[in-house]
Amino acid sequence: MRLVRRVLGTDIAPEHALPRLAASAASRGVAPPAALCGEWFGSRAVVVPSLSLTPVSDPAEAFAIPARLPEIRDAAPGAVGGGWFGYLGYDLTDPSGRSGALPPAAWGWADHVLRWDNDGQCWLEALVPDDAADPADLLSTVESALALDGLTATWSAGPMNLPLASTHHHAVKSCVHAIEAGELFQANICCRFTGEFSGSAPALFAEGVRRLAPRRAAHLAGSWGSIVSLSPELFLARHGRSVRSTPIKGTLPRRGPADDGNAQRLRESTKDVAENVMITDLVRNDLGRVCTVGSVTVPELLAVRPAPGVWHLESTVEGELAGGLSDADLLAATFPPGSVTGAPKIRSLDLIAELEASGRGVYTGAIGCASPIAGLELNVAIRTFEIHRDTIALGVGGGITADSDAEAEWQECLHKSAPLTRLLATPPR
Repeated sequence: MRLVRRVLGTDIAPEHALPRLAASAASRGVAPPAALCGEWFGSRAVVVPSLSLTPVSDPAEAFAIPARLPEIRDAAPGAVGGGWFGYLGYDLTDPSGRSGALPPAAWGWADHVLRWDNDGQCWLEALVPDDAADPADLLSTVESALALDGLTATWSAGPMNLPLASTHHHAVKSCVHAIEAGELFQANICCRFTGEFSGSAPALFAEGVRRLAPRRAAHLAGSWGSIVSLSPELFLARHGRSVRSTPIKGTLPRRGPADDGNAQRLRESTKDVAENVMITDLVRNDLGRVCTVGSVTVPELLAVRPAPGVWHLESTVEGELAGGLSDADLLAATFPPGSVTGAPKIRSLDLIAELEASGRGVYTGAIGCASPIAGLELNVAIRTFEIHRDTIALGVGGGITADSDAEAEWQECLHKSAPLTRLLATPPR
């Protein structure tokens, strides 16, 4: 196969293109669009005008699909071209066997994408057979969709229903007791907010990207529902044989664009630093299972970075994928992400299943793309809405250590969810 690229003369922001593409897809009776916005493959956004996603329930198959990539010739630097777009839900590896309203995983192949580079230029990129003509019809279809105007796509949502604070308190205290008993060092304990939703998920995504500027935003949709992920966190990036993960662990509220002092408090917090260091070590171990011996390093430890409504501690772990191994092996060794499970990971998975009142669904899984040109990039599916029929769900949680206070952990859930619940409650007029 070969790569064909064309420049599109549009100044539409990628998030604003999504509702137009959704309307065009609906009018033509084809599958809805998908989008990755923020920092993906060295670009501002990668958007698929129409993507048919197939549900997958077997973990081995879900890990194997994105590794099935064709050879591409004439691949230009910086291009994505197409690939497997989809998600791996936490449900794939929930030892309790619970499942949410959405499929445990779903993948779809895209043979063309729109890519916005860091200068704001939009490219139509397509993967075509060597003996096929350039897809001129794609260009006209996409240009017609982007030219749609007067769209008033929006949404409405009822107030989110929160679990009782006492329920989360009990789960946190039980986790602390397990840590004190020596069963594990840390676990991520979460809860689920739910509410009513009607209207346009692409419009919700577009407005979320505009207001919150998440680094790893993703939108997927199918007959089963929609995912609106406004995540700040990178789970995995593989470019060539180089692999990188950037776990987030450690959080304090952020009150406005100026430094409110909490950034420094976070870096000096014994509890938050311990959270991050333990998970960084876990990620080192996970990558060490599939990377060349001696190649796994931590080039950045305990960096403080802003996210919507909060400060986070981030670290970066890098390695070189060992020869003969594929993305399927990489995913099998590292999923679900360490930052949203705990250490040791297996005991954390079991304890999460014991203490959390409901399954996590897509939340704390991973969303992204595997491209035969650009490699693999997946976010951690946090700050993520899951929409099914007329309901919407939002998972929130945090890392629990021996020093955790139950009320402080509940407040952390509220701090993390606040920007998203405000977004949901205030659609554009």
